[in-house]
Amino acid sequence: MSLNLEQYVSEFSAQNINGEHLLQLDGSKLKALGMTSSQDRAIIKRKLKEMKASLEKSRKAQEKMEKQRENLRKKEQEQLQRRSKKTDKCSSDATEGTNEQ
Repeated sequence: MSLNLEQYVSEFSAQNINGEHLLQLDGSKLKALGMTSSQDRAIIKRKLKEMKASLEKSRKAQEKMEKQRENLRKKEQEQLQRRSKKTDKCSSDATEGTNEQ
């Protein structure tokens, strides 16, 4: 409707075309849905291309964020392990010092 193609809404609804299905449509499928105007198909295909590019960009950004979070978790774990080893070493050094006296 935002593309001023509301004449196709009823057919898309009747065929249960949702967002996921919409992204799978190509020119021949659009034609089969009654979109006879090549200009209208071109508008839809251009918008679908934009939507796919936007989805891909969002997916890549999400993957990047997840990778950054994982790297941060690894760094935090390494720091905890280093602190633990340092604490253990200090404890064993103190124990050895007491045993020597």
